Amino acid sequence: MSRIGRQPITVPSGVNATIENGLFRVKGPKGELQVPFNPALNVQQDEGGIVVTRPTDRPEHRSLHGLTRTLIANAVQGVSNGFTINLELKGVGYRARLNGRNLEMTIGYSHPVIIEPPEGVTFTVPEPTRIDVSGIDKQLVGQVAANVRKVRKPDAYHGKGVRFVGEKIALKAGKAGATGGKGKK
Repeated sequence: MSRIGRQPITVPSGVNATIENGLFRVKGPKGELQVPFNPALNVQQDEGGIVVTRPTDRPEHRSLHGLTRTLIANAVQGVSNGFTINLELKGVGYRARLNGRNLEMTIGYSHPVIIEPPEGVTFTVPEPTRIDVSGIDKQLVGQVAANVRKVRKPDAYHGKGVRFVGEKIALKAGKAGATGGKGKK
């Protein structure tokens, strides 16, 4: 039995969940999400929370069991608390600001880079070198944060670029012969 799949999902107060043919809907204070799931799996709601069970131990049911439970748990957490991913800018003159809803970044190109957030995702810029990506859909928030990072990935020699907060960048050594000195004759 899947260790993750058999754990019940607790539904906080203020969150309403409904289960229909292959579709899990959840509504909370931050918004509403729908999660489709394989109808072969059994999703039930009782006093203890939401429980996902699988009909057999066949490989396709085993692989869907933990996945379905995690997707439903992420939807419940998203509509109650939401998700936030923090990014930071490293580099001389690198900065970000909000232009309405859009994110405008100056990151070493000859022009500012403007990113428009999709529906359900918001940007905040608490400092000129920090960007917070927030929303209720964990997958969408992660994808938007990855797209922002992809605009200027941290380079391997100086570490300049957009990175996740706390991300470690392994820096490469520069040229060994660049220290100056006499060459061979």
